[in-house]
Amino acid sequence: MEMTQMNEPLKVALLGCGVVGTQVARLILEQGDDLTARIGRPLELVGIAVRNLDRPRPEMLRPLLTTDADALVARGDIDVVIELIGGVADAGRLIRSAFEHGASVVTANKALLASEGETIFPAAERAGVDLYYEAAVAGAIPIIRPLRESLVGDAIQVVMGIVNGTTNYILDKMTTEGLDYQTALVQAKDLGYAEADPTADVEGFDAAAKAALLASIAFHTKVRGDSVHREGITHIVPDDIRAARDLDCVIKLLAVANLLDDGRISVRVHPALVPNSHPLASVGGAYNAIFVEAAAAGRLMFVGPGAGGAPTASAVVGDLVTVARNRARGVVGPRQSLYTDRQVAPMGALQTRYFLRFRVTDEPGVLAAVAGVFARHQISVQTVRQMPVDNAALVARDTAELRMTTHLATEDAMLVCLAELRASPQVRSEVRFIRVEGL
Repeated sequence: MEMTQMNEPLKVALLGCGVVGTQVARLILEQGDDLTARIGRPLELVGIAVRNLDRPRPEMLRPLLTTDADALVARGDIDVVIELIGGVADAGRLIRSAFEHGASVVTANKALLASEGETIFPAAERAGVDLYYEAAVAGAIPIIRPLRESLVGDAIQVVMGIVNGTTNYILDKMTTEGLDYQTALVQAKDLGYAEADPTADVEGFDAAAKAALLASIAFHTKVRGDSVHREGITHIVPDDIRAARDLDCVIKLLAVANLLDDGRISVRVHPALVPNSHPLASVGGAYNAIFVEAAAAGRLMFVGPGAGGAPTASAVVGDLVTVARNRARGVVGPRQSLYTDRQVAPMGALQTRYFLRFRVTDEPGVLAAVAGVFARHQISVQTVRQMPVDNAALVARDTAELRMTTHLATEDAMLVCLAELRASPQVRSEVRFIRVEGL
């Protein structure tokens, strides 16, 4: 490469200047010399697209601001576009425009990639440019590149993790401080861990999009966000937390993707009991963690801050350096490997363990009747405990609480079993169940 070309800056356009975007811009401007040394060519931030020019922003960024994102992306001399505006429609249009004008893209947009990845990734490949998205899944935790590159020669069997800091914080506070869900949610909002509208987090939408991305990479197949089974944490109550503690477990919202014996994959997001002996059980606060099990490498664990301006910006700039290095060398990075075309199995095909909690009439023969329900559906019961009923004054005196764990059973069999239990005259409460993972 000629010296003049080596000194020519690589031009970068930034879309979005919120918490993460501001941190990304600051890192590019303040660490210019270091980034140049790592890339081999300088970076020049040539524009920052925002919706509102009047919002308070660092003075050093003001000369770069524009409200015309389309024009910025379509300049024709941009080497890398960093997309941090979120959403699907506008972000998708701008990313496609970047490809059409020859720019590589770095994004943190898990919703877009989970819903439109099957067209976005091929568009990047046709244009001969890079699309990197490390920050889309777990903030500062490097997981996309290890799955896509470091473990590409291995056979992944399970990817399971805590990929949403808001829900992990809420469940951790319910566990360690005895808070109820609403109190823990208010605390999360006060600390900035939860949005004013926390639906995407607490109902599992955010985690489902991330699960789709992880499954796509781990199993080399197309997985859309809307094919992921999704449950949130809004129904978890303190009694569930206490019951988990009695079993030496904690409750976590998990994103799980695993390979089934028949070649299909199961991809799901739901609360689960996790034994305290499992590495994921000790991950507290707003931290994220991803557990990977591979045929040759064995068990691996990735832990770190899953959100926040600085951690997410670190992942974005890491991708920027990689893409810029590729650009300087005239190459592109590894393509999305989607050669297997595996089917996502319905939730009914899942085989896992279950924990159930419900009240029954406390009289002879009830345990035998309950056991008979499980036997009729070929579900093997592992443990049964009869517990005194909390708030006994509020329920009939001849009532006891049963807590049961099962051996492996299919979801279909368990749902039919639950329906029969709920219809039983001996059952005097809602039959609550939570899946058990990590045993």
